[in-house]
Amino acid sequence: MRNESALWRLHRAIDRVWNMSGSVKIGDVAPDFTLKDQRGQTVNLKDFLGKKAVVLYFYPKDNSPGCTKEACKFRDSYEDFKDAGAEVIGVSSQSEESHSIFSTTFALPFILLSDEEGKVRSLYGVPTSLGFLPGRVTYVIDKGGIIRHIFSSQLNPEKHVEEALRVLRSIK
Repeated sequence: MRNESALWRLHRAIDRVWNMSGSVKIGDVAPDFTLKDQRGQTVNLKDFLGKKAVVLYFYPKDNSPGCTKEACKFRDSYEDFKDAGAEVIGVSSQSEESHSIFSTTFALPFILLSDEEGKVRSLYGVPTSLGFLPGRVTYVIDKGGIIRHIFSSQLNPEKHVEEALRVLRSIK
């Protein structure tokens, strides 16, 4: 119970910093952006408007244990996301080449975007954990471009998939 309390305090502290950082909130219009994917193709968020919901998830690093678990959980549930009318898009600071290797190694069927300068992470106000580790945050964006849900958990990467599917099913 003592560890749970310490984790809860850490989570609340991160939430306070995140809320002061000017990050996007539920009900906001999702900020548009343009980045390159793992195949070197340009991807714009606005290209999905009116067509699909988007599950935009920010993760710390390709091939790390938690990020690999999270990506594989998204992969294993990808058909469920498609059935819910959504596209999954992962974003981290690794290069297109790193994303290509990560995507191929784990047969990831969704888009991975390279945000090497951290501009999109900053645009969305994704926090760091412990002051240095890039945060793990998932945004569910409806077809109209409105942020319908935000889930942040560095320690439970697979929960991002469950949360995103739950919300998508409720707004369908």
